[in-house]
Amino acid sequence: MERLNFSSSSNFSRIIYGMWRLANDANTSTKHISNKVNLCLDQGITTFDQAAVYGLYTAEALFGSVLKETPSLRHKIEIVSKCGIVNPSDRYSSATFSHYDTSREHIFDSVDASLKNMSTDYLDLLLIHRQDPYMDHLETGKALDDLVLSGKVKEVGVSNFKPWDYRLLQSGMKSPLITNQIEMSLAATDAFTNGDLAFHQEEKTTVMAWSPLGGGKLMSNNGLLGKALAKIAANQNVDMAAVAVAWILAHPAKICPVMGTNNLDRIAKISDAMKVKMDRETWFELYTAAFNDGVLPWRLP
Repeated sequence: MERLNFSSSSNFSRIIYGMWRLANDANTSTKHISNKVNLCLDQGITTFDQAAVYGLYTAEALFGSVLKETPSLRHKIEIVSKCGIVNPSDRYSSATFSHYDTSREHIFDSVDASLKNMSTDYLDLLLIHRQDPYMDHLETGKALDDLVLSGKVKEVGVSNFKPWDYRLLQSGMKSPLITNQIEMSLAATDAFTNGDLAFHQEEKTTVMAWSPLGGGKLMSNNGLLGKALAKIAANQNVDMAAVAVAWILAHPAKICPVMGTNNLDRIAKISDAMKVKMDRETWFELYTAAFNDGVLPWRLP
């Protein structure tokens, strides 16, 4: 498995395993989750993506049960987590409606809860989960700086930020933001042309792509895109998911897809995407098919 340096001190696997659906699995036993982790490690996938809010604040503890049972595992993996979303729940019983909170108090409390739930004393990477229109960038930035200085968090970044929000937060910080996790797939191609990805290429920051399979929509596509994916998959003896992920991997920006399946057989095949040959013409064949399946077709002039 290829590895990427997000900074001078941070190194992550090119494909990341996302745990946003961990609590939705019919089997949430420690043994079953451990099987998922080991299948990832067997392929060189060592980076695991979490968030405080996943599973309505239960997914981190489920993952933590594995780390608690096998403490030596912590030194073989990288943990990414996110904070900043408050939903009415057992954790936030006083909340009456969902909202964002990027205050210093919330960020510190959320990180402490994440560390406790995942049986670790540090996060390799902390992300602000969503752009907060009520954010005080100086307060949020100082909180992130102080977390890095404390050692509780090694690196910091954001998720779902537009370039101007990214710049604003960075302007209030000493520590560098090292990534932005945004939605990118053949079902969500806007970032490739609206300036989101171009901004990070210019800034030389590595981007993570969430929902690289479009929430599963790509696998059930019966239009031109589905036919193109199926053809390429058959020619290269892989499944359609591998081709869709390879399309993201092929981009010169070195995007890191975050894969979130709970199916053990699919987890075991995640790295097949690295085997797919994706040249420029094949990339545009899929890109064009994706647009032709949408409202407005894309074509060369």
